[in-house]
Amino acid sequence: MIMPNIGAFIAWGLITALFIPTGWLPNETLAALVGPIITTLLPILIGYTGGRMVHGQRGAVVGAVATMGVVVGADIPMFLGAMIIGPLAAYVIKLVDNFTQQRTRAGFEMLVDNFTAGIVGGGMAIFGLWGVGPIVKVVTDAAGEAVEYLVGHSLLPLASVLIEPAKVLFLNNAINHGVLGPLGVAEAVKSGQSILFMLESNPGPGLGLLIAYMLFGPRSLRPSTPPAMIIHFLGGIHEIYFPYVLMKPRLILAVIAGGASGILTFLVTGAGLVATPSPGSIFAYLAVTPKGGWFGVILGIIVATAVSFIVASALLGFGRGSNDEETPSTEPAAQEA
Repeated sequence: MIMPNIGAFIAWGLITALFIPTGWLPNETLAALVGPIITTLLPILIGYTGGRMVHGQRGAVVGAVATMGVVVGADIPMFLGAMIIGPLAAYVIKLVDNFTQQRTRAGFEMLVDNFTAGIVGGGMAIFGLWGVGPIVKVVTDAAGEAVEYLVGHSLLPLASVLIEPAKVLFLNNAINHGVLGPLGVAEAVKSGQSILFMLESNPGPGLGLLIAYMLFGPRSLRPSTPPAMIIHFLGGIHEIYFPYVLMKPRLILAVIAGGASGILTFLVTGAGLVATPSPGSIFAYLAVTPKGGWFGVILGIIVATAVSFIVASALLGFGRGSNDEETPSTEPAAQEA
């Protein structure tokens, strides 16, 4: 579901890195594209693709409609929700089609097909709206409280076990600005810097993951990783690497290891920042690094990148069996359409 839509993610990343207020070419008009693309277009594309894989074009249409309910029912980009409800809605319409095909009189096929697709799509959209929104709120609140607990008990490296999976589920802003940011500001007022600004925003884990993908990932994805690396590391748009984790969920272990090792390095070297680096690019990091604190900050990023790269490379088998894994599953749907 993710691989066929990587181009759309790259397009969003470029627009975001260039035109947001802190981007390279700030433009208020063009920056208005950023929110609707990530919250609406990308989840719908994923739901559409997932539905198509299950039941061809009809499944794709119903999956896209159902995904709209998930999109409206949550305050964060619902990629995971789209990956669930798109194929689920397509499977439901597939069951309905199997039931109605032998029971529909000649001449009524188009009428029955259109109405069943509309009813199933609308029903699944309502289910997504009412069912997913409350679940997302509970998960967001729980993640924030768990991270706050670890921070309060000086278990900072373990925070990556929660932060990195939450980031991939697009809860990064809720954790960074809702929990870590306020705590970091309070600490920075007292000591002049805070490590809390660095727990979620370190670009190292994502960079290491993308390098591993470039060298050892599926061959059709390798050309897309260099621009993703630029958008992530130089532009500070971490969301660009999240789909690469969602495609192979086991790679979450790589970014967790990278994040934890980076935090440990920051602790050992006494590194900290004076404010939240926004967006989380290497340039933003250096801009809010206190005088004399360059070594620890840069070392933490390098260590996180190296550890994430090594773990991700091992999980990818160092290129063994790197033929595309999603391509075969999409071909039958394309032929069916």
